[in-house]
Amino acid sequence: MKLENLKKRAEDLKNNLYVLYLAYRHPKTPIYAKLWAVLVIAYALSPIDLIPDFLPVLGYLDDLILIPAGITIAIKLVPKEVWNECKEKEVDLKEAKKKGIVAGVIIGLIWAYALYLIIKFLLG
Repeated sequence: MKLENLKKRAEDLKNNLYVLYLAYRHPKTPIYAKLWAVLVIAYALSPIDLIPDFLPVLGYLDDLILIPAGITIAIKLVPKEVWNECKEKEVDLKEAKKKGIVAGVIIGLIWAYALYLIIKFLLG
């Protein structure tokens, strides 16, 4: 049962990614909170995980612990009035998903380019 609660909590925190994106764009959000928010959002949308998913149990560690921990820290860094204001905004899920897909593709292309540069460097 504890694993089920942990999964639900992780899913709830992941749902806050769009609100975190809105907080990132808010002019009253401090720069350190914006930087952390960018890192968390980029990692959450990235197709590359710190711990590969094919590893039993450990592979889902980032989905269950790392991403929710990053989101929790980001929420604490954003001023409460900014977070509440962003959370109250109407969330258009279709628009949010579209932006998420575009961001995922861009992050995937960045990873592919980084891999290309590494292979090019290694092969001479």
